[in-house]
Amino acid sequence: MFVRRVLIVLGLAALVFLLWQLRIILLMLFGAVVIASIFRAVADWLCSTARLPAKVATGLSIVLVLGTVGGLVGLFGAHIGQQVDELAKALPAAWAALEAQIGNFGLSNQFERLMASITTPGGSSLSGFGRTLLSIGGGIADLVVVIFAGIYLATQPNFYRIGAIKLVPPARRKVAAEAMHESERALRLWLKGQAIAMIAVGVTTGVGLWALGMPSALVLGLLAGLLEFIPFAGPIIAAVPAVLLALVVGPDMALWVALLYLVIQQVEGNLLSPLIQQYAVDLPGVVLLFSLIGFGTLFGTLGVILAAPLAVVTMVMVKRLYVIETLDTPTPIPGESKG
Repeated sequence: MFVRRVLIVLGLAALVFLLWQLRIILLMLFGAVVIASIFRAVADWLCSTARLPAKVATGLSIVLVLGTVGGLVGLFGAHIGQQVDELAKALPAAWAALEAQIGNFGLSNQFERLMASITTPGGSSLSGFGRTLLSIGGGIADLVVVIFAGIYLATQPNFYRIGAIKLVPPARRKVAAEAMHESERALRLWLKGQAIAMIAVGVTTGVGLWALGMPSALVLGLLAGLLEFIPFAGPIIAAVPAVLLALVVGPDMALWVALLYLVIQQVEGNLLSPLIQQYAVDLPGVVLLFSLIGFGTLFGTLGVILAAPLAVVTMVMVKRLYVIETLDTPTPIPGESKG
């Protein structure tokens, strides 16, 4: 009996170690699930509105989603590429302007020490540039893998769902199936609400910057909309290049741009998000914040990007499998009254 227990403990430890080594692969799999949820949501809408067969609707949804993304890239790609080039050329001057403004306040030495503390010592700028290119190339390759995996999951959802449920002991398979269904429903609702918020923030930011006379308003608005996917950190990251670029124009422009981003985020956080959450999924701010920190610590940049959808699924699983099933305590499941 003792030997058996030791073997079980060693087996569990080996399993945990293996999962930890494969954590990035597992996170990419979750990203594929998110992509598949988008395809499936569009396919279900086509089934209900156009009365199409499920397989035809799924194939059409994949073509529509990827075609829309490709069409937008083709339509605005050249203009965005030109603005990105202008932004890349202007940012060094913007950084110099920032250093000059800091020097005017007599904080140059403190700023230099701060930058030295966050800059990795050693290595040439050429090697750093090479590492950046490799990182970008690897990220693009991972994205391609995630998209194709999402296509496979979307075309045969029942096959993979049943396969996953079969890994659960027979007595708990019904509960596992319910938890998976509720997680998918909550994830779809969150994605729907997040898409609305991203479009609203991207459009208002781009229009606002254009009205202020800022260069590269289109690409900065697109960046703000995309980074809205990342809670808390995304809007801050999106505001940094805009404020830096505004410093090239002048301190007054930088102030107006910073105020614009602040107002948009206040409106989004206090007006738009509560309205969206009435029809989507309401994630408490504390849960989002610590999910961002926790998943970022565990998985790095990819964990930060997927922190919010991971938090949605984790919350559903904890409520269904632990609070309801283990503790026998009734609790609402995110999205259950909005399905």
